[in-house]
Amino acid sequence: MTDPKIFAGLNRDTFDTANPAPYADGATRGVSEELVRKISADKEEPEWLLEHRLESLKIFLEKPLPKWGADISSLDLDDIIYYASAGAEETDNWDEVPEDIRRVYDRLGIPEAERKMLAGVGAQYESDMVYHSLKAKWEDLGVIFLDMDKAVQEHPKLVQEYFMKCVPNTDHKFAALHGAVWSGGTFLYVPEGVTVEEPLQAYFRMNAKNMGQFEHTLIIAEAGSNVHYIEGCSAPKYGSQALHAGCVEIFVKEGAKARYSSVENWSRDTYNLNTKRAIVQKDATMEWIGGNMGSGVTMLYPCSVLVGEGARCDHLALAFANKDQWQDTGAKVIHQAPHTSSNVVSKSISKEGGVSVYRGLLKIAPKAHDCIASVECDALLLDEESRTDTIPDIQIRNNDVTVAHEATVGKLSEEDVFYLTSRGIAEEEAKAMIVNGFIEPIVRQLPLEYAVEMNRLIELEMEGSVG
Repeated sequence: MTDPKIFAGLNRDTFDTANPAPYADGATRGVSEELVRKISADKEEPEWLLEHRLESLKIFLEKPLPKWGADISSLDLDDIIYYASAGAEETDNWDEVPEDIRRVYDRLGIPEAERKMLAGVGAQYESDMVYHSLKAKWEDLGVIFLDMDKAVQEHPKLVQEYFMKCVPNTDHKFAALHGAVWSGGTFLYVPEGVTVEEPLQAYFRMNAKNMGQFEHTLIIAEAGSNVHYIEGCSAPKYGSQALHAGCVEIFVKEGAKARYSSVENWSRDTYNLNTKRAIVQKDATMEWIGGNMGSGVTMLYPCSVLVGEGARCDHLALAFANKDQWQDTGAKVIHQAPHTSSNVVSKSISKEGGVSVYRGLLKIAPKAHDCIASVECDALLLDEESRTDTIPDIQIRNNDVTVAHEATVGKLSEEDVFYLTSRGIAEEEAKAMIVNGFIEPIVRQLPLEYAVEMNRLIELEMEGSVG
């Protein structure tokens, strides 16, 4: 049994404390062909990848900002630093990570979590990976767990076969931006029939003011394999804009099972415009578990494309919208094959005028008969100022399906709060207990240590909620 106290000591200073960032002084702001060529040259990329970057840049410059969802018109894309290196060489030994950077990950509990319960860890700081390690027993079974930059060098054909095939650069403006300036991220390959019994994790940290982070996560779970990957991320608060536009692509082959968990806790300064998608083959299972909080604006809708007969997916998500936050989140499920099934459970909490929106797509193709799909959206409002919306898009193209959709909105029960306070529990603690009960179906799906982290983050968001 591992120690759940790994993350219990987290507080707001853990995330908001920034290191000095002299490497960002005079860094190029805005995106250009010159910058894109520099990124590619620094990483010594093959010609096909440079061409893909340049094509993506052209698409980015041509595409308009999204007109739906959160208002991002105030995002100044010319003031963002798209690429900056803190100058640390990647290592598989924490003692070799520069001390100031290592302290950040020590505060976050990542090295301790690795020792106690993880099969491997990656740590990215700004645009570069500074640490990456995989336990020998999984490496001996053929598991590949590298940062994306290194994967391009060591497994070029494998990367080229899958890179941005799940999320094309034509998808939307920020997918194109990602294709142009992506840096770092995770490459995870699990061979046929291999079950990785411990989770693997990558943690992405932005540090400098006006920074942008564009990590690329590519996961390939071969037939009959089983893997659980966890991502965490954070950034300090400066009072000026930051941008996160990462990309996650997951390929789940026949009979395989992949679980992707994420706890995203960017600062209020951050626009979190992430894209995540999985292609799920015959009899395979894709599970998404996510918590979104912290960022001022989030637009994130993990997507499962069920292309093989008997494929299934589960989406479990939690969003917390506090003051001056707009959490526009949801899920997309596309049933392209018969006998497929999906289950979406989305929970949101709004406080002090925060806005939470569930925006979902459920699409069932004409030939996808005998499908089962369920969508459940539950929203909790903690005061009269806050807001929640549910915007489902359900497209059914054949009659041989079973579809259920349910949406509920509730407030904190005065009777429940009164009952708990009458038993000697402080009002703020009573409200937190009710909120923890509301989110429990999501949190219980995380490994114990990360459930503790999620609960602690909710506690931090709940501070000062009385009145």
